[in-house]
Amino acid sequence: MSTIPPLTYLDNNATTQVSEGVLDAMLPFYRQTYGNPSSMHRFGGEVGLAIKQARYEVAALIGAEPTEVVFTSCGSEGNNSAIRSAVATMAGRRRIITTAVEHPCVLNVCRQLEKEGYDLVVIGVDGHGQLDLVQLAEALRTPTALVSTMAANNETGVTFPLEQIGELVKEAGALWHVDAVQMVGKAPIDLRSLPVDLLTLSAHKIHGPKGVGALYLRRGVRFQPFLLGGHQERGRRAGTENVAGVVGLGQAASEAREALQTGAIAAVGVLRDRLEVGLQALISDCVVNGVGTSRLANTSNIGFKYIEGESILFSLDSFGICASSGSACTSGSLEASHVLRAMAVPYTTLHGSIRFSLSRFTTAEEVDRVLELMPGVVQRLRDLSPFSDDDVAWLKQMELAPTNPKE
Repeated sequence: MSTIPPLTYLDNNATTQVSEGVLDAMLPFYRQTYGNPSSMHRFGGEVGLAIKQARYEVAALIGAEPTEVVFTSCGSEGNNSAIRSAVATMAGRRRIITTAVEHPCVLNVCRQLEKEGYDLVVIGVDGHGQLDLVQLAEALRTPTALVSTMAANNETGVTFPLEQIGELVKEAGALWHVDAVQMVGKAPIDLRSLPVDLLTLSAHKIHGPKGVGALYLRRGVRFQPFLLGGHQERGRRAGTENVAGVVGLGQAASEAREALQTGAIAAVGVLRDRLEVGLQALISDCVVNGVGTSRLANTSNIGFKYIEGESILFSLDSFGICASSGSACTSGSLEASHVLRAMAVPYTTLHGSIRFSLSRFTTAEEVDRVLELMPGVVQRLRDLSPFSDDDVAWLKQMELAPTNPKE
């Protein structure tokens, strides 16, 4: 009889477990306090007060005013809403600037706007994944409607220099949207000291529920709603509120703020470093992508040379270890991560890169389990590698992709 291996979950940038406190806060709004917050009666009014409290908690986490917080269904909706509104309210300016390492829900809407006639400029990054500020400054010489940048990369954890970006954007008179889905709750962010016009976040990245997020809209910034209908969210986002989800987001924001203040997030960084140092000591030819610049404390993207990331993930999954890949298999052909390609990660490392992302619930025992099992996984896969010893020697010397890699 087969046994199910214990779960070691290190894929927290994909989603996080809902904390007990969040679940306890949400449950009454399904069975007991289930009124519609738009209703005039007292029962609905109680729900409205709960939403008000959640709005306060989200605002406190990011250094905003409660009236500047608009609840959404997710980060993707927030990003689409922010970008579409910005270009619609900046009539006469047709340039949009974003970066080569953005999440698809930013890149794809920008590419759609390019098809609709906007001038799209995509700024590159260096080998560490850090933004090319010189290229950004040059692009801003042309009147620009919107600059959309992430705060922290979802694959590598690399954080962008928000203060410097903000100075460049504001000097050019453009609107600035920040996708902070991965940074919020994992690193301090204070919108009182940053000239951000619009910012997005998502509950399920900070131990809240899926299906709810928030859009920060700076007071005085013109806004065109993405969803039209009723008066909810002061007319900025129509639709009956996901009350339990919003309450859960509020509780998750409160817990995240406490974790930042008490050092719980710093402790995650200690475990991340333990994982990276241990893997590099135990396994030859592995590199940390994005090392050498500022990164989130919870994220480690590691490239294991001469093998494929998907094979590593399948092997880890058999041991109950959950991670994610820096590349994806699309329509039967291997498509490397656009983030790592933008960083010019060598072929030898590109397809063998995987992401470990920790949370404040990750334990030292889980990290040590990965360190115990990973060397054997990598060695077995390298033994099965289609590259000969001569191939590997040549690739080590050249760090170039072969024109026709072996089948």
